[in-house]
Amino acid sequence: MAAGRPGLGAVLGAGLLARLGLVLYGLQQDRAMRVRYTDVDYRVFTDAARLVTEGRSPYRRATYRYTPLLAWLLTPNVYLAEVFGKLLFVVGDVAAAVVAYRALRRRGAAAGQAWGCCAAAWLLNPLPMAVSSRGNAEALVALLVLATLYFVEAGSIGKAAACYGLAVHMKIYPLTYALPIALHLQSKRCGRKGAVGVGCDKNPKLTFAGYLWQLFVKIPNRDVLFFGTIAGSVLAALTVAFYHLYGWDFLEHAYLYHLTRRDIRHNFSPYFYMLYLTAESKWSFALGLAAFLPQLLLLLAVSIAFYRDLAFCCFLHTAIFVSFNKVCTSQYFVWYLCLLPLVMPSVKMSWRRGVLLLFLWFVGQGLWLAPAYFLEFKGCNTFLLIWLAGLLFLFINSLIIVQIISHYQKEVQVAKKEQ
Repeated sequence: MAAGRPGLGAVLGAGLLARLGLVLYGLQQDRAMRVRYTDVDYRVFTDAARLVTEGRSPYRRATYRYTPLLAWLLTPNVYLAEVFGKLLFVVGDVAAAVVAYRALRRRGAAAGQAWGCCAAAWLLNPLPMAVSSRGNAEALVALLVLATLYFVEAGSIGKAAACYGLAVHMKIYPLTYALPIALHLQSKRCGRKGAVGVGCDKNPKLTFAGYLWQLFVKIPNRDVLFFGTIAGSVLAALTVAFYHLYGWDFLEHAYLYHLTRRDIRHNFSPYFYMLYLTAESKWSFALGLAAFLPQLLLLLAVSIAFYRDLAFCCFLHTAIFVSFNKVCTSQYFVWYLCLLPLVMPSVKMSWRRGVLLLFLWFVGQGLWLAPAYFLEFKGCNTFLLIWLAGLLFLFINSLIIVQIISHYQKEVQVAKKEQ
């Protein structure tokens, strides 16, 4: 551990300075240029925080679709300086890297390899830098998700559950981790009892359906029930408290809106054009719900296949969820990028293949951004081109996910953990 500290400290310092530099640059660009650096959501956050300081509901601010807790956290934007929230997000961003580093060390990675993965995938990655420095709160959710996985690996079920409950309160998407976490806790408890194989129920005479039946029947063990009780209590307490303060507006905007959301504005989702064309149709709501079906089936398959390695399973979950979601923007990529450092040591592919996949990922975004620019800033009708570019980007993301799975080597990681 000690050998890795100087390298980690240098990378943390570089990542922090780069983010602070972007925050300062953003202040200058906002004053001097027509196109603002600061994310439009940050203005929404600040307006909501101002309403909270005045004793009013943050949901009086149009388009505020977040937990009131975020508005409360950003009240120093009003009392101290408007840049406070950006600094908070930057700190959360860097703290997420520290938690990822500690999680990697616990998973058996060498110190140099651990901070190298954190640097390449997160700390020196321009996308997380831009997201936090522009005033987007995704880094706080990333921190909570990484803390959940770290505490699960460390056996601190109560702390993991508290972080998980708070993460789901902040954003709905970590709710998809519930099944992998439950299966993983079940398998860990079986391992402590001396079981061998995948779960306690490995029997070569079982059919696949029988295996699934035994797998799910044995989920409710003590660790799973304890985790569910703590996480559910945290989530319920926050929900009840904010419902008492803000009523139905809180439930509608913080939770229900994200479940029924049908965003017809251009985004990376392969569904956006269909939802745009059917916006006034009586089938619009049903089509929006049907878009969840591919996600559901893929997430279920990934949960069953990879729950033993929780970090890898959650990474795949998030990448699939984002790629196949009916709304997908650049900030959503942070949801799975924060988990990438944890899986990099287990993915054994050549650097040439890795660079090629990364190149394809950026090319896919560039091909989408070009027609999106002409639509948004030039007023050209490029909806069809945007949709086709979105389909290509989905294909690229699917290819990358398949490549990561095919080059995943669980045995190497397990061997390191046992040393």
